[in-house]
Amino acid sequence: MRKSSEQAKRPLGSLAQRWEALHEQAAELAGLAQLAPEALSSDRDSFASVLGNSDEWQRELAWQSIEDIDAMMRPGLTALKVITSRGMDAGAPAQALWREFHSAREGVIRMLQTERRAQPRT
Repeated sequence: MRKSSEQAKRPLGSLAQRWEALHEQAAELAGLAQLAPEALSSDRDSFASVLGNSDEWQRELAWQSIEDIDAMMRPGLTALKVITSRGMDAGAPAQALWREFHSAREGVIRMLQTERRAQPRT
């Protein structure tokens, strides 16, 4: 179930927890893609830094984006596990999902780093 943007107004810790949960999924995905796991500490510190300097609209958009990434990762990981359980190689589709995750993650970071401190147009 998609959480409301109202939850994005909660303390920054809940948003950081969601970010960390995504990276736990990404670590599992890295294994399926036969990639070395990433060092999470630098990404976590970077996210905490930009999140602390963000405006409310940026946090709301970050929350929605994290929910969207989660909506991509959960069924993707499930499908990859099914492929693996059938004895098939899940490397190529896992790497494709990995690239999608990285692209989406980079988008969230860049959005939070934007210098513009105004509400986006609606």
